[in-house]
Amino acid sequence: MFRFVKRTLTTTQIIAAGFLIAIIIGTFLLCLPISSQTRTWTPVIDAMFMATTSLCVTGLVTVTTVEYWSLFGQVVILFLIQFGGLGVVTFTTTMLLVLRKRITLKERILIQDAYNLDTLRGLVRLTKRILKATLIVEGIGAAFLAIQFIQDYGFFSGIWKSIFISVSAMCNAGIDLIGAYSLMPYQGNVLINFTIMTLIVLGGIGFPVWWDVVGQVKELRQKKFKSSPRKFFSKLTLHTKIVITVTFILIFGGMILIFLLEYTNPNTIGKMPLWEKLMASLFQSVTTRTAGFLTIPQECLKDTSAFLSIILMFIGGSPSGTAGGVKTVTIAMMILSAYCIMKGKEDTEVFHRKIPSTIVRKGLAVVMVSLGVLISSTILLSITEKAPFLDVFFETTSALATVGLSRGLTGNLTFLGKVIIITTMYIGRIGPISLALFFNSSKKTTHRGLPEGKIMVG
Repeated sequence: MFRFVKRTLTTTQIIAAGFLIAIIIGTFLLCLPISSQTRTWTPVIDAMFMATTSLCVTGLVTVTTVEYWSLFGQVVILFLIQFGGLGVVTFTTTMLLVLRKRITLKERILIQDAYNLDTLRGLVRLTKRILKATLIVEGIGAAFLAIQFIQDYGFFSGIWKSIFISVSAMCNAGIDLIGAYSLMPYQGNVLINFTIMTLIVLGGIGFPVWWDVVGQVKELRQKKFKSSPRKFFSKLTLHTKIVITVTFILIFGGMILIFLLEYTNPNTIGKMPLWEKLMASLFQSVTTRTAGFLTIPQECLKDTSAFLSIILMFIGGSPSGTAGGVKTVTIAMMILSAYCIMKGKEDTEVFHRKIPSTIVRKGLAVVMVSLGVLISSTILLSITEKAPFLDVFFETTSALATVGLSRGLTGNLTFLGKVIIITTMYIGRIGPISLALFFNSSKKTTHRGLPEGKIMVG
């Protein structure tokens, strides 16, 4: 039976099934009385919702994590977050190795390109390298958070909250152990804000960017000569250049727009000192990149700010990281392609390099499929829930992009509404991996010599 499964399941099916099995196991564990504070059985739908939002590192919750779940339940949630956060990078390789499925040349090339490997060998070494780097960063983040949390919650509780939130931030999950208002009690705390934001950004930019930047730093140290920021940037790979550039524009561009739009809003940042307004605006811009923590109430945002947050959530983080969304590089390709067409250029160009048309087409497919899922889930949730359309649209975007921000709708979802959001979170998490493997499958590309047909555009 085991050999039959290995031979019949494709790589994408193994990934989808693996996530589904993990959700089922997590649901069972969270249903147990030992997982709740009241020591009672948790309804299956709520346990499944929590297991899915944890594994898919989304952060939408139907119950307050610290108030409802026991220590055992919180540990289960933490393991699901860690496994799900690393899943984008390591889950494919891990499942293939565990099931002893033969990794084809096409799949090895995909992993090599996605993870910036220099060789087609060393997949196990890659997994260990990512795990080690992630645990180190999470440990450092927890140490910084502990400085404040130990003072506020005592030694053991402060350490536990620090570890949990550090892992959640690094994995872009947005689940915390503070309370129903997330990090709002710390909206003016510089240490907490910048530690969380740093972890979010590091998890969201993708591990290939880590290796590239670290590699260039090591090269500079070995050669022992000074390099200007411009020269250092020029030595980075094209992928890293695009990720850093787009991430910088989105974070600080989003910060400026949120600051201007919410400046006089007394329900968000209007009553804060100037420094806190800037910090809260920066945090909002960063957390919409699929993190899910909040320092200002999302339901109090102006409609324009909420729509801006939806755009940032849909874009998400960068490839091969812990974040969701359609990814920064994908959106950059779409914008660059449109710009080059308007300029009369035949190819999509950036940083004096040409992006192959096949990659541009794959990016277009990812955006269109994501839009299709987003539109469908929004329509369905609008039917099942009696809520303003903007709140519904915000909720479905947050679920699909695995963000975790909500305008107060999650806790009031109907049974069918929970099923819709669970499905959307699941698709949002496995979608990018499955689409990438599908487009790089071993199937041969068919070239058909069909005659051209002209159509009108615009």
